[in-house]
Amino acid sequence: MDVQDNQILGMEKKHKLCFRSIQDMIPARAVLYLMSFSGFLVSFMMRTDINIAMVAMAKMRLRSENSSNLTELYCYTSVSNGTQSFEDQKPMEEGEFDWDSTVQSAILGSFYWCYILSQVVGGVLTQRFGTKTVFGFSQLTTAIASLLIPQAASLHFSAVIALRSLQGMASGLTWPAMYALVGIWIPSNERTRFMSSFQGFSFGIGLTYMVCGFIIGNYGWRVVFYMNGSLGVAWCLLWWLLAFDLPHKHPRITRRELNYINANIGENIINTKDLKVPWCSIMTSIPAWSIGITTFGRIWVHYTFIIYGPSYMKTILGFSIQKNGFMNGAPFLCSYLSSVVFCYAADFIIARNLMSLTNVRKMFTAISQVIPGLLVLTIGYLGCQITLILIIWFVAVTLITASYAGAMANVVDIAPNFAGHILAFAQTIHMSASFLSPLAAAIMLQDNPTLERWRRIFAVTACVACGTYVMYQFGGTAKEQVWNNPNRKNNSGSVRVSPENNQLIVNNKTDPERGDG
Repeated sequence: MDVQDNQILGMEKKHKLCFRSIQDMIPARAVLYLMSFSGFLVSFMMRTDINIAMVAMAKMRLRSENSSNLTELYCYTSVSNGTQSFEDQKPMEEGEFDWDSTVQSAILGSFYWCYILSQVVGGVLTQRFGTKTVFGFSQLTTAIASLLIPQAASLHFSAVIALRSLQGMASGLTWPAMYALVGIWIPSNERTRFMSSFQGFSFGIGLTYMVCGFIIGNYGWRVVFYMNGSLGVAWCLLWWLLAFDLPHKHPRITRRELNYINANIGENIINTKDLKVPWCSIMTSIPAWSIGITTFGRIWVHYTFIIYGPSYMKTILGFSIQKNGFMNGAPFLCSYLSSVVFCYAADFIIARNLMSLTNVRKMFTAISQVIPGLLVLTIGYLGCQITLILIIWFVAVTLITASYAGAMANVVDIAPNFAGHILAFAQTIHMSASFLSPLAAAIMLQDNPTLERWRRIFAVTACVACGTYVMYQFGGTAKEQVWNNPNRKNNSGSVRVSPENNQLIVNNKTDPERGDG
């Protein structure tokens, strides 16, 4: 029996070692990348599903004084027995609730009212409780609210607005929380590539439009909210098991990876829990304002596609709900791939010193909003040249992702220790475009979605996108700000966190061991 027991124990030990070796082959940073990607994917599925669902939820209200010339403003899709116009759509697609454009705009924009207000709160809560807790509970709250939206819609539109506002408040905590984790976990030479994980949101938007368009067309809009809410709850369970705030607290990280992270995260990355956040310096920082203002323009053009894209394809291009979902979703699915290409291209240019870091950030920022701003302007003047419209639509949406190698990555450049707080400040500025954009569109449409009114929307979008970039061109920089490390004022060396006891370590510039984990 002793021999048998020893053999069994040996086999169990061998299996454990084998499993451990497999675990060791997967870096903890890779798991964090996947959780970041999937987290933003699920988050944006829950926040954007209502954009496509609204096409089936609300009746399309058209002003009677223009009814005589509405037909000439719509494009038609060919079918075997003639043409199919807007009036020929299925009853399910005509909408269930009699909500006018003001109510629809309030529902679509309500998410972003509280989303903006919670940005600074997200930075403070992350500093206090850590990314794992803040990101996890914000996702859980958003998921539960998503599950309740179908009942709320049947009750009253104000109940939907309340739930969407709650989702916005919770989701506003996610970006500052994740940005704070980047400076601690990701080596400086990998940060731009890691930022591509944030493009899980583009994948989420694309998946939402394509899948939800199919689901709505076949099973009704309510199933969309039940599905996405359930996915959100399931993701929270995985996040709680796999995510950790600090590398040395990760139970499965290898010593080799931990040493690599500590040696490459940057000599001025410190534990900020005991530091006072330099809010005055952040709010008076020209680089921080430049990031916020220029990204306002990028968000404006982005949300013109995200929120009003389905409406344009329904009222002008005459697409069915399934075709609408597919055509709106495809560019966003490809946006993730384009973001990876842009981020790797930025790292390639930086690594070979082909351009300064500041110029790299400015170049990719210009690609992300100036070119899409000009492209969106052309859409309204192409009439019913649907193929050309879809090509331009596709190119514009995919180029927007270059921002994650531009201004959005610049947040970590200027102050990695306070990246979450800078993002909170910048997002308070630029995310106001997320509700101002649909509000402006609703005012210009006024229940009369003619092609001429859509041209006005696209013209305003182009002006905002191009105009706000000017601020970044003159005020943007990748230079680390002096207030990133307050300890530098009192110490001649750098400061970092000990992986053993979470204490601050001061490294003198003459220390030959400086930079070793």
